[in-house]
Amino acid sequence: MMKILVTGGLGFIGSNFIRHMSEEAGAFEMIVIDAQKYGSNESNLNELEYEFVKGDICDYELMSKLVKKVDAIVNFAAETHVDRSISSPYSFIESNVLGTYTILEAMRNVNIEVKLVHVSTDEVYGDIETGSFKEGDGLKPSSPYSASKASADMFVLAYVRTYGLNAAITRCTNNYGGYQSPEKLIPKTIIRAKLDMKVPIYGTGKNVRDWIYVRDHCDAIRLVLAGGEKGEIYNIASGAERDNLAVVTEISDIMGKTDLIEFVEDRPGHDIRYSLDSSKIGRLGWKPKYGFKDGLNETVNWYLEHEWWWKPLADEKILHQTPWKLEW
Repeated sequence: MMKILVTGGLGFIGSNFIRHMSEEAGAFEMIVIDAQKYGSNESNLNELEYEFVKGDICDYELMSKLVKKVDAIVNFAAETHVDRSISSPYSFIESNVLGTYTILEAMRNVNIEVKLVHVSTDEVYGDIETGSFKEGDGLKPSSPYSASKASADMFVLAYVRTYGLNAAITRCTNNYGGYQSPEKLIPKTIIRAKLDMKVPIYGTGKNVRDWIYVRDHCDAIRLVLAGGEKGEIYNIASGAERDNLAVVTEISDIMGKTDLIEFVEDRPGHDIRYSLDSSKIGRLGWKPKYGFKDGLNETVNWYLEHEWWWKPLADEKILHQTPWKLEW
């Protein structure tokens, strides 16, 4: 049985990954470490069997003990909200850079054989008006969040080359699905529409993202965990590019809501378009299973059926129109 350490396992993508892996009963043993900050939710893993450790990935002694007894690590632990990074950048440097460094140091010193899949983001490339980024393209992050993730990626690659660590990096586009924080665009839109509140859209709403259903992302991570090569980077994209206005409009149509859109002041440094070429991971046998329409319908239904999950999280601050201006 493979023993996997999942960092940030109570967060959105981490908990979906654990649920995904748990579908194959008896094949994997999960150890979950999570600092239980604002992006974590214990109810994300209701009814699943796993070993839980409350702790910070910046704690070297703790990470050394955990890394020593596992076969693989999937590092989801990160501060991820761009708006929060604009208001308060330091915690992103601490979690995303120092946390990743601590994991790498623990691997180097106590378990050089362990495999790491470091989960990164398409935002490290910056934006692109035409075409799509490939894994070898240069990095030009725009926000403190994406800068911290780019820095973490560089540490991973440096530790592979200098110390021979067995690590691979995944860079994925915008995820959506159940268990995502209400402060993100799609769940925020669903919740505000249900509550008959205006749905805020930054600027003109023409910022384009590639949207991937979280289960497709989890499939890709599992594939990289099993067959990804040491020192390699794998872009993960669904090809479902939509601007923010189109996404909100599609949700409004699904929910039968009208006249909910409200344009608000744009956030600083807002990237105009992200796009990834994911042909490399396609050669490993991965392709998305969910089209955007199907995934979005499932997501809307999930939030409508799980009010008990999101209602305690959907306070005034999370649903605020211009969160990058807030003091978190």
